[in-house]
Amino acid sequence: MANAPVQRMSQLMAKTLRDDPADAEVLSHKLLVRAGYVRRTAAGIWSWLPLGKKVLSNVERIVREEMDAIGAQEVLLPAILPREPYEATGRWEEYGAELFRLQDRRGGDYLLGPTHEEIFTLLVKDQASSYKDLPVILYQIQNKYRDEARPRAGILRGREFLMKDSYSFDTEDEGLAHSYALHRQAYQRVFERLGLDYRICAATAGAMGGSKSEEFLAPAEAGEDTFADCPNCDFAANTEAITYELAPVDAAGVAALEEIPTPDTPTIETLAAHLGVPASATLKNLLVKVDGEIVAVGVPGDREVDLGKVEAHFAPAAVELVTAEDFVGRPDLVRGYVGPQGLGDKVTYIADPRVAPGTSWITGANKEGTHAKNVVAGRDFEVGAYVDVVVVQEGDPCPKCGTGLKLDRAIEIGHIFQLGRKYADALKLDVLGQHGKPVRVTMGSYGIGVSRAVAALAEQTADDKGLCWPAEVAPADVHVVAAGKALQTELALEVSEKLRAAGLRVLVDDRAGVSPGVKFTDSELIGVPQILVAGRRSAEGVLELKDRRTGEREELTVDEAIARLTA
Repeated sequence: MANAPVQRMSQLMAKTLRDDPADAEVLSHKLLVRAGYVRRTAAGIWSWLPLGKKVLSNVERIVREEMDAIGAQEVLLPAILPREPYEATGRWEEYGAELFRLQDRRGGDYLLGPTHEEIFTLLVKDQASSYKDLPVILYQIQNKYRDEARPRAGILRGREFLMKDSYSFDTEDEGLAHSYALHRQAYQRVFERLGLDYRICAATAGAMGGSKSEEFLAPAEAGEDTFADCPNCDFAANTEAITYELAPVDAAGVAALEEIPTPDTPTIETLAAHLGVPASATLKNLLVKVDGEIVAVGVPGDREVDLGKVEAHFAPAAVELVTAEDFVGRPDLVRGYVGPQGLGDKVTYIADPRVAPGTSWITGANKEGTHAKNVVAGRDFEVGAYVDVVVVQEGDPCPKCGTGLKLDRAIEIGHIFQLGRKYADALKLDVLGQHGKPVRVTMGSYGIGVSRAVAALAEQTADDKGLCWPAEVAPADVHVVAAGKALQTELALEVSEKLRAAGLRVLVDDRAGVSPGVKFTDSELIGVPQILVAGRRSAEGVLELKDRRTGEREELTVDEAIARLTA
């Protein structure tokens, strides 16, 4: 903010730390705590100190400006929400243990909002009665709540987090596509202004529903998402959204199914070694329980099952791995020797498209110490449903051009959905159409992780000395450092006021009794883009200007420094 008061570190409610927090696993967690930006209040719950709040507010400002630019209107809805709308959409139960549930003194059920589709839908139902009231885009920037089982990585995976969520309301699918495109472009401008390196990746809609979904991912080692990037074309997708095409083969020449003794081979590794075949020639059958009913999932033996994809297929049903107890009283299930050809009607069988009709496998014979070979899909067993459920591997073919894919870790910073009419149907959101008949509204949902963006920026821009903020989100434009003596402090405060008067945001280290070395270390840890030092030549009115990112230094007079910093 132009002409904001100079922030003196002697008065700043924040203390820098020399050592990393004991529980910190990722870079942003370590540095944001050490530099005095955030402090832990409880597991997954964080307090923002003055410097951190400035960065957070700068991210909010950029998001708000770009949302306003596409004609979106800002509102603020409650964080404590009634149970009934979420029951109507099924999400009171679908969210499971991640939903914070609470009761008021009268026993009424409420929740802390993890996201606000239902409440925005009801708001528009209350306010819009005609097609003339639409299209409209509404948004808010507000805290959200999810009871993460393992909150970790500082503000990257918290139980309370700041999010921008917006919702578009249109009467036609073409309108929804336009609103979606507006958000996509706005998000690109937001992340470019923030200085984030990001990828737009195809994604699954998951429990949100809808026909189209894309994620904005910031590549970072600390990321919990894995995305695939094609080095040859523009394809990029979250690995959960990559599908393999079903390609049936001719099995006319495959011999009849034959059972073979394979003692002590309950794993793919022991089976492949015993028979002298590659793991890819075997069929792995993973057993899971879907709402308590056993389902077998078939994949090639050299691939792993992506449980996230299995859960997405069966959502909102609960999916869990079977245990030893599940085999008791089930002679049709022989642990370590399960094969799809003998499961019968009691077990649903789904398979990855790589287990295509006509493919031949070595798999369990449903007998202890016995496997079967020449087991052909579509001849010896039927697949109830084909679902791409394998973990994507480096080098898998690009669905678009066939080139081997590269895999990277990333932080999800934004997600956009074409929801369609899922929530409008559940909550009966209609408006009067042009021809005098009710029209069901179609919706889009669009989120940006505001607090996550702060962590993502820290992850991407920090170096071995500390944080290194892009100029537009930094807590100040310049960090003035008084190297120690009274003369240097006097000059530092004088130049700070001149810089403030010139419209810059200024942080000045005027702390008494703190060594110059500590001040210099703190200035690099805090990460303001420009560092101006009142040091050994202060008596001559000469300062040293240092670029935090490049480390370049130059000596300038006060007037030269002000001219350079305000250019």
